[in-house]
Amino acid sequence: MILAGDVGGTKVNLALYDFVGGKLKHARDKQYPAKEYSGLEEIVKEFIVSEKVTAACFGVPGPVRDGRLRLTNLPWTLDSRELASDLKIDYVFLINDLQANGYGIAELGADQIYTLSEGDARQVGNRTLIAAGTGLGEAFMIWDGRDYVPYPSEGGHADFAPRNEDEVDLLRFLKQKYNGRISTERVVSGPGLTNCYEFLREVRGVEEPASLAARMATEDPNAVITELALAAKSEICEKAMDMFVSAYGAEAGNLALKILSVGGLYVGGGIAPRILEKLKDGTFMKAFTDKGRLSQLLVNTPVRVILESKTALIGAAAYAEARAAEMSGISPRAASVKF
Repeated sequence: MILAGDVGGTKVNLALYDFVGGKLKHARDKQYPAKEYSGLEEIVKEFIVSEKVTAACFGVPGPVRDGRLRLTNLPWTLDSRELASDLKIDYVFLINDLQANGYGIAELGADQIYTLSEGDARQVGNRTLIAAGTGLGEAFMIWDGRDYVPYPSEGGHADFAPRNEDEVDLLRFLKQKYNGRISTERVVSGPGLTNCYEFLREVRGVEEPASLAARMATEDPNAVITELALAAKSEICEKAMDMFVSAYGAEAGNLALKILSVGGLYVGGGIAPRILEKLKDGTFMKAFTDKGRLSQLLVNTPVRVILESKTALIGAAAYAEARAAEMSGISPRAASVKF
């Protein structure tokens, strides 16, 4: 069995996979509230019952250095060597969560991806991945002439670049709110959607009805904004969603330009599938392709939305098997293929 993990600041998703006919086969999975546990080891030991796990990989938020990472939203330090020893698993790997998503894309079927823009499908070259959720993740998938090799990035923490007067004023509003520098993640993320809403209410003076204010105070603000925006039942929520999606598309275009991702851009994360109908209305693509003299390059870039919520787990499992096979000379994937 292969153990895969997707570690976040609030939850940890674990899954077990085997291989049948050369393809990953899901066995079982479970989600855990991270803050109720002292560390990842405790969660894994609770999850694994009697299965023999030969290799494990955990997708983690942040840069992994020499198999080690200190999480920013949890008081945990993860070390692949310590995890392997404590969990008695021969091969344990830690990789960036967006990197895990990148490995997962190769395992997905056509029904797990929605094509937002066909672009020029004949193009072969690098690909990029952008994923807004609790934060903003970005990754590169570099074409080496034979395969796509995912590389991690912390590009979501680069400076936010406003493109119009509303975004210039949004930047000023956020600089005051956060008392300093503003990253793109402050706008393009779940909290970023709420930031757009607050800007429209407090700076632009867009009306917030009393009933909406009550819901915003007692429910998940992002869920409320999304619900009312998609149902076209609130002007301020619709405007906030427009601002958010436009900024999302613009940053996706920036990323595609930096890596020359002629092979395509993938939109992942938890938000995109929930707002798929909004992504289809042209707001995202208009901002994505609005790159002046290089706009045609973006018009020709295929844009695809990942619908599968377990892509990071799938990618972590694929990575664990491949790396363990390199080190041991034994491949469960290859062994599962019957000739």
